[in-house]
Amino acid sequence: METIIALLTTYVGRVALAVLIWFVGKRLIEFILDLIERRMDKVHVDESLHSFLSPLVSMTLKVLLVLTVAATVGIEITTFAAILGAASLAVGLAFQGSLANFAGGILILFLKPFKVGDFIEASGFSGTVMEIQVFHTILKTPDNQKVIIPNAQLSNSSGINYSAYDTRRANLQIDVSFNSDIRRAKEVIRQVADNNPLVLQDPEPVVVVGAHGAHGYIVYVRLWAKNADYWTMRFAFLEDVVDAFNEAGIEIPYQQLDVHLTSTN
Repeated sequence: METIIALLTTYVGRVALAVLIWFVGKRLIEFILDLIERRMDKVHVDESLHSFLSPLVSMTLKVLLVLTVAATVGIEITTFAAILGAASLAVGLAFQGSLANFAGGILILFLKPFKVGDFIEASGFSGTVMEIQVFHTILKTPDNQKVIIPNAQLSNSSGINYSAYDTRRANLQIDVSFNSDIRRAKEVIRQVADNNPLVLQDPEPVVVVGAHGAHGYIVYVRLWAKNADYWTMRFAFLEDVVDAFNEAGIEIPYQQLDVHLTSTN
């Protein structure tokens, strides 16, 4: 009876202490996470790093809390660590893809090929980066769809970051009929570019005849704009060219077929 009482006294005390540590630890973890969140907001930590670190720190602290509670109950940490290590190895082999995504997320955060808010094209998708999480990155497409891409794909494949620089060049091709004065057409195109306030003059716009097509001249136009103004400038410029061509009497070619009839008599 004395032995039973001693065991009950020992283990009931340990269990009670473990329960106390569990609840206090959970509150402490919430406090630490909230403190980290506020601190990162205060020092303006990059949002990409912000969304990556928060769940990682939370996971680490919770694992430490579980180990502490186990040690308090009386479970040998060395034995528990060995079991945990064996389980981790088995889980690691089963989830190699997830580990690759985790490593890819770390590479993205440190190498910074893109960040939250950038418009990118990768893995066959294009959109604005909304979040860089532990295992995947979330994009928002222009038509308001949510795309989830594993970080391993983004870190090991080619991609385009359209937001990397402040300015962007529009590469346009405008067809002009062989029946029109090509020099006059170039002048009209250049005037349209000069009159558009969103077209940058440094670098200077380029308007040249790039090729002779099957139905007319092909004029290559190279225009620079601020990244935020790119699409607005592009659409407005093309529309203004149509109006200017109509006023100047310059024809835009269309496909046509000439049929010649010959008499066999």
